[in-house]
Amino acid sequence: MEPIYHLRDLVPDPESLLVLEPEELAGLLLQAFKLSGHKQFSRHNIMLSFTHGTPPPYQAPYANQIPPVIAEAWAWLERECLLITKPSDPLWQVLSRRAQRIDTPADFEVYRGASSFPRSLLHPSIEREAWPSFSRGRFDTAIFEAFREVEIAVRDAAGFDQHDHGVPMVRRAFHKDTGPLADRSVDDGEREATSALFAGAIGSYKNPNSHRHVGRDDVAEAGELLILASHLLRVVEQRRKRWPDHRLTELASEGDRA
Repeated sequence: MEPIYHLRDLVPDPESLLVLEPEELAGLLLQAFKLSGHKQFSRHNIMLSFTHGTPPPYQAPYANQIPPVIAEAWAWLERECLLITKPSDPLWQVLSRRAQRIDTPADFEVYRGASSFPRSLLHPSIEREAWPSFSRGRFDTAIFEAFREVEIAVRDAAGFDQHDHGVPMVRRAFHKDTGPLADRSVDDGEREATSALFAGAIGSYKNPNSHRHVGRDDVAEAGELLILASHLLRVVEQRRKRWPDHRLTELASEGDRA
């Protein structure tokens, strides 16, 4: 059966189809492509089915209203590199490798959420280490990788040894009196709050993911945590720029003696 008839089965009510956003209809169109079992697709042939199909997938007056909406969804699939031109025949299109990995509607929602995420907000280290897992829906792994980068950055900036790690190390780095990364230009309360912020982030988001499967499945929540990790990394970088490495080493030594 042609993909357009599978789409009709998925959305039999034409009014419901007409109110879908392009990215919403794109997921259903991709599902219809897969249900058809076809290996290649022609937008021209699909549009032609509205006037020459026997029977047409949707009856008048919808036969004229629906094709532009499908064209929008088709364009979204092309923009996302889910539907690509067939290399051996430019008149046909095929599913990309990325599209072939999307097996279920839930997979598509994960992909859509990741594709709409403001990736430019991520710190370069987070983008490099955590984005691949995030974009594939492996949110627990992505969160662990993001906050591991925070932990490593704090340890390096504070001048601590490689064996130092976890919440105790972070609290030492930002200790209000002896921490090499504590900002002594602000009052005690703010310094303590910063220490609690970093320790709480590592304890809540990095450590649980290293000990057990947390099972986060919300793309928005996972994205928010990657942005939080990015913010914390930028705080560490600002502190590191403020004090030269030799001064950080002195402060770390003072903290060890305290």
